[in-house]
Amino acid sequence: MSARDVDVIDGDLLKPVLVLSLPIVLSQLLQVGYNLADTFWVGQLGQEAVAALSYSWPLVFLMISVAGGFTVAGTVLVAQHKGAGNDDRVDYVAGQTIAFVGLLALVFSALGYLLTPWLVGLVGAAPGSTEYTLAVEYTRTIFLGVVFMFGFFVFQALLRGWGDTRTPLALMFLGVVLNVVLDPFLILGFDGNGLLTALGLESLGATLYGLTGFGGFGVQGAAIATVFSRGVGAVVGMAWLFSGGVGISLSPSDLRLDPATVRRIVDIGAPASVEQSMRALGITVLTALVALTGDDAVAAFGIGNRLNSLVFLPALGLSQGIETVVGQNLGSDQPERAKRAVRYATGVVVAVLAAVSLVAVAFAEPIVGVFIAGEDAGAVVAIGADYLRIIGPTFLFLGVFQVVQGAFRGSGSTRAAMAFSILSLWAFRLPIAAALVVVWGAGAAGIWTGIAASNVLALVAGGAWYLRGTWTDSVIEEPGPAPSDPADD
Repeated sequence: MSARDVDVIDGDLLKPVLVLSLPIVLSQLLQVGYNLADTFWVGQLGQEAVAALSYSWPLVFLMISVAGGFTVAGTVLVAQHKGAGNDDRVDYVAGQTIAFVGLLALVFSALGYLLTPWLVGLVGAAPGSTEYTLAVEYTRTIFLGVVFMFGFFVFQALLRGWGDTRTPLALMFLGVVLNVVLDPFLILGFDGNGLLTALGLESLGATLYGLTGFGGFGVQGAAIATVFSRGVGAVVGMAWLFSGGVGISLSPSDLRLDPATVRRIVDIGAPASVEQSMRALGITVLTALVALTGDDAVAAFGIGNRLNSLVFLPALGLSQGIETVVGQNLGSDQPERAKRAVRYATGVVVAVLAAVSLVAVAFAEPIVGVFIAGEDAGAVVAIGADYLRIIGPTFLFLGVFQVVQGAFRGSGSTRAAMAFSILSLWAFRLPIAAALVVVWGAGAAGIWTGIAASNVLALVAGGAWYLRGTWTDSVIEEPGPAPSDPADD
């Protein structure tokens, strides 16, 4: 047992839920810092460089969505086997998940590298343009490092299933520090507005540039920094897993893929991958719908999404924490304790997001105004304030929905989670928003109303299924043969 894992199957329940969830929230905040660092230093190169990142991001996000989905299987299987006391099986399914996701990463890397020029053109970059060339360089570099990125994601997922979210937080912090330090040097080198210049050490930068002639890799430097920092995290994480220093203790034999176990991983992970991918596609369609109402609305929507992401963090942390708590308690045959954990998390997220909603509605215009300035900012602030006033009161519905979705995933009911996620976006949000804009001419307010309505309707639908109770079945079987004979998985 690792000293850093949280006991969620005995004793107090509320505190373990919070202890598990808080590091996840902090990790997501660090991820925001990670992205901001890339954006800031690439921004020093000019508008074309920033546009290149914008063209690359949908492709990178889609890749992350697929990886994230399959790592959910690792979280679920590790959590349920740990709850059942099957420590040998924990090691085995962890190794199988790493081997499968690693194989998937190699396939993604090869296909992504070859298809990048076509994919970048598909998302709107004009072939032959500077933006297109930079986006291809950046995206191809990311695809070359997919194995490291997937390795980091799977380490996070396995440790979360084990009940340790502090160790992944520490590795995330290390990765962010590395990325922040490397970005200015790899993007700008020693010439221009690099870190040394920012620190007032222009003469040192000029000297180093004279000695090395290194002017940075430009946009590609951001990708190199990302791959390297993730790679360090992946290598350290794998070393810990094979040494047994984090509770899970792997051996090379655990990496020999067994078809039955791979089917189990795909059965649990594929719906989660589809869910996240469909969400990414739905956001793209929604953005196109917002564009029909004008550029000011698009700008307001961008601001609203950034605010929504921050609001979403507590719900996301509790949702992923609940995956672990539900998984381990169902594995230990304690479904009522799993349900109680969901009730606790629901109470916390309602209290937090109710307060956030009040602030968002009461101070809508000042909040939006922080994110935009200039003479033409008035229209954007007004539309963005409407966004907060309409959607703000439904934040708590969105938060509870995410907790319920976490319960579904923790039990292995990833098909249910996928179905309700798709229902929320494609059956509720987009049709309602489209009808209000296209048929009734409600403008941007119609889209905000569609989003708010989908937050409420998704919880009603998902909550009804949750109360039905069929989601509490565990996905693991009774303890079977030793890991050397993996037939039962």
